[in-house]
This record gives sequence, structure tokens and C-alpha cells, in this order.
Amino acid sequence: MERAVFDRMAEHDNRHWWYTARRDILGALIARRIALPANAQILEVGCGTGHNFGMLGRFGTVDALEIDDPARAIASERLGRPVGTAPLPELKGVADAHYHLVALLDVLEHVEDDCDALRGIKRKLAPGGRILLTVPANPWMWSAHDVVHHHHRRYTAASLRAVVAAAGLKVELVSHFNSLLFPLAAALRIAGKATGKTTSDDAMPLPAVNRLFGSVFGLEKHFVGRVPLPVGVSLVAILS
Repeated sequence: MERAVFDRMAEHDNRHWWYTARRDILGALIARRIALPANAQILEVGCGTGHNFGMLGRFGTVDALEIDDPARAIASERLGRPVGTAPLPELKGVADAHYHLVALLDVLEHVEDDCDALRGIKRKLAPGGRILLTVPANPWMWSAHDVVHHHHRRYTAASLRAVVAAAGLKVELVSHFNSLLFPLAAALRIAGKATGKTTSDDAMPLPAVNRLFGSVFGLEKHFVGRVPLPVGVSLVAILS
């Protein structure tokens, strides 16, 4: 990602509606669908500024990796110990067959060889371990936001299932999410293409808008993994 993207993440990740509601949704999904031992070992690959540590830490001991130096410094401060730098797919120095949960949250789209990346993560899973994965959905929504964030692709449910199968992993759940706000997001992406917009969509909105969007998106913690959501801005998957 571009430097400005990480800077905005560090500034907004504790209060921007997308970050706060997504953490609530993913935390509820882990609690509902992934049976973790009391002493679970958890790894977040591509942790950014570490804004997911509090949510993941409810379920066990968190280790983390981040290749961007300034973001890793912030994440290390939040974690209270150094965050590693091992890049995908090798994850050199990370213990094999060790982690009960590996979180890969909006990271796979940044990796050129997504199948090899998933193979590398598979080697780090303890017996019975799971991968929690989120990616942007709908290739037709490709926009300046994806360019600024250095995405290689957006996924369909079918293309995600295909790369997961090629990596030798099993799909336990694939679901769209960020579905309630999907019509608005789709309209904004279409309008952005029509007007030649060249900036990303991660600016901090006005407080009232931020609260509204957070409340609407946050409702999905009751639905994701329970009922089919056929459309959405993103996809979430649980893999084994």
C-alpha cells in the first residue's frame, strides 16, 4: 500500500466505521464458528498498524507479521513486543504446525501469487487449525481505491474457492459481508469510474455519518456465518 494509506490507517483505525464494525463482525464470527482451545496460538499475517490485536487477543496469544516498517513500529507498540517481518509465502522463521488460528485480513489481494501464499500459511497451522481470511469482492468494482491500495485482484466466491482448493485447503465457510451498505458502495464506485476519481475511499467521514455507517455495518455481526449473504463489498472465509 502507499505510505499515505498506512498513515490514514494509523490515524483512523480506532474510530473509522469500517475498522470498528469489521472487528465486531469478525470477533463474533470467530466465537460462533471457530472452536479454539483456551491457550490458542494466533498469528496475524499483514497486521498493518495492529488494530485487530484487541479483538484477536480475546481468543488467545497473538503473534504478528508486517513488512511495512512504520506500520510495524506502531503494531509492535500496540502488541507490547516486536512484530515480525517474514514475508509471504516463505514466512521464514515462523514455526510450522504451531498456530490454531491464522488471520489474513484484507492481505491476500496484495500478494502476487495468492495460491503460494496460502500454501505457506497452511504449513503454519497446528493440527485442526483454521485460517480466517477476508478479501475484497466483485472484480467489476475495481476502482482507484484498489490501485492506491496496490491490490492485484478482487475476488468472486468462485475464484476464492478455486485458489483455496489449489492451495490444498478446505473451505468451511465463504460468505459475502459489508452487504447492507453494498448498494451505496456500488453506486459510489460506478460514479467514481464515470468521473475519473483517482483517490481511495478510506477518508474519515463526518461524525454523524461515521456513526450511522458503523451502526448499519455492525448489524452484520448477527448474520455473517448464519444466513447466506449473496452480495457484499467483501468476502470472508474460514479455511482448514
